[in-house]
Amino acid sequence: MPAFEMEWRDVLFASYPVDPAVVRPHVPERFELDTFEGDAYLSVVPFVIADIRPKGLPAALGLTTPELNLRTYVTCDGAPGVYFFNLDADDVLGVLGARLFNQLPYYFADMEYDPGPPIRFESRRTTPGARPCRFAGTYGPDGDPFQPEPGTREHFLTERYRYFTETGNGTVRYADIEHEPWTLSPATWDVRENTIFAANGFDEPDADPVLSYSRGVTVSASTSKQWARN
Repeated sequence: MPAFEMEWRDVLFASYPVDPAVVRPHVPERFELDTFEGDAYLSVVPFVIADIRPKGLPAALGLTTPELNLRTYVTCDGAPGVYFFNLDADDVLGVLGARLFNQLPYYFADMEYDPGPPIRFESRRTTPGARPCRFAGTYGPDGDPFQPEPGTREHFLTERYRYFTETGNGTVRYADIEHEPWTLSPATWDVRENTIFAANGFDEPDADPVLSYSRGVTVSASTSKQWARN
């Protein structure tokens, strides 16, 4: 049963095609890289988590925080999912809870979000001892909305309903996500600063990103569980 309910709003997927050999050393061996037409992808995703609360509580009691993450795409025993390199957010309780209960690489950050238009999003990591990570830019839709068809690159990059992580002792954990299919628009962005790749040990990708924007979805999420398949 889902454990949390929330809204994901003003979501930007900025997805860079890269050689799988670039990503492979940064992902635990337990996971296989999931590629599209031979490319792995690194996706920078700024958005807002709104009204996150335990299932059954009214939205008014939920917490809201901007979030910035860098992710790639993997499979585990053939099951597709997302693997996060980092998730930066400005909600202290949320960061502590996600690190403790979901084993996710969350970091504290000072963040500013203005819905615009265009949407303005800024983040500066403040976790003591962590690598610096800064992002500042604007973004928004730049075309008609559509639902990505199966087999397309946009579908590959967005229609993901599970994340995987590996704990320090090698245990694989996962959580499932439920929401309606994404409605996307082509997007544009203007980035003044972005050190999220360097913060995770990557060089800046050479290729331009695929940009997609969504106004958002309503989400139910399970708690983290141990992956039992072999």
